[in-house]
Amino acid sequence: MADRLGPRVGSAGGGKAGGLKGLRGEKGARTEYVGKEDIEFTLEGEIQVMESFETMGLKEDLLRGVFAYGFEKPSAVQQRAIMPIISGRDVVAQSQSGTGKTAVFCIGVLQSVNIASNETQALVLSPTRELAEQTEKVMMALGDFMNVQCHACIGGKSIGEDIRRLDYGVHVVSGTPGRVFDMLRRRNLRTRQLKMLVIDEADEMLSKGFKDQIYDIYRYLPPHCQVVLISATMPQEVLDMTKKFMNNPVKILVKRDELTLDGIKQFFVAVEREEWKFDTLCDLYDSLIVTQAVIFCNTKRKVEWLTGKMREANFTVASMHGDMPQKERDAIMEQFRGGGARVLITTDVWGRGLDVQQVSLVICYDLPLNRELYIHRIGRSGRFGRKGVAINFVRDEDVRVLRDIEQFYSTQIDEMPMNLQL
Repeated sequence: MADRLGPRVGSAGGGKAGGLKGLRGEKGARTEYVGKEDIEFTLEGEIQVMESFETMGLKEDLLRGVFAYGFEKPSAVQQRAIMPIISGRDVVAQSQSGTGKTAVFCIGVLQSVNIASNETQALVLSPTRELAEQTEKVMMALGDFMNVQCHACIGGKSIGEDIRRLDYGVHVVSGTPGRVFDMLRRRNLRTRQLKMLVIDEADEMLSKGFKDQIYDIYRYLPPHCQVVLISATMPQEVLDMTKKFMNNPVKILVKRDELTLDGIKQFFVAVEREEWKFDTLCDLYDSLIVTQAVIFCNTKRKVEWLTGKMREANFTVASMHGDMPQKERDAIMEQFRGGGARVLITTDVWGRGLDVQQVSLVICYDLPLNRELYIHRIGRSGRFGRKGVAINFVRDEDVRVLRDIEQFYSTQIDEMPMNLQL
């Protein structure tokens, strides 16, 4: 994000870096073991564990929305992260896929917004359009009894519709960096009442691909805007970067070796050559149709090639990647969510945060290009404590990568047994 962040546009002090928060000294870190969920957190800052939603002091209409959504008891990360967000602290929250991180910041945002004002008060940034739309849906569902206005501001959709909605007034904007920056530049997205910036999937958003865009957006924000970072993985370089734009954040971090989710069994299948992967997948396919499955490839070209090969062999599959028109992506997601397609072949555009309840099998047709992507992929199964299976196709030259993933997450990936029951 540049060596030092410059001033925000319109921030106090003109040319001074008045928009930046000074970093105060933090209290010492401590480790807390959470018995029931078998999770070990590293906590920095004063953190109170709230064991029920009722004790969080939520607005009555928000509490109704939380229970109507199906939540009964907060997960471990929800118990620790919601209250610091509500209290106005900057927060870094990292926890496994499927533990309810989206609800952490949605509840925090909804508790903080003033519904009586139609100004935009919270901005949520996501790396993919689908994730931004999913956040909008969760925000609207949890805020169902509050009459909250939320709008997904994403590429591939009508700019005119964005302008119309933003000019009319929305409380929360959930968007992707490119379109959000465009709306800021046009002055249709007004920030004078903005209280909170949430960066979802923060490890990807603060990596090289998005870092400059995030910086451009940050410069438009009011000087004292609260910043919340959320992710399933939080590499040290991202944590180091937070010192440049966060104010003494509360940090709730799961130990790395707890990240692989107990409910997911991980296996590998040895395939000596790339061309043998397809036959291996066909052999597995009879097992796949028991449930919904996601098959990950590393490139859009591979997704299209594998989809064509599977259909030639009379297998029914859906496929999705980032170059498809947004309407087509939306239709495929609806089809998959509704169970109309059992198997989805995709790139890592689908790897982060998207929750389809029935997915219990993930196949890495290609091993991911970096270690962090692995946890996001296999987190598609086993959401919210459900059981799941991850199968990795491993060529001879991939063995080193697989061992690196095992070591990084302190996990074990066994060879798949012949009689695996999915």
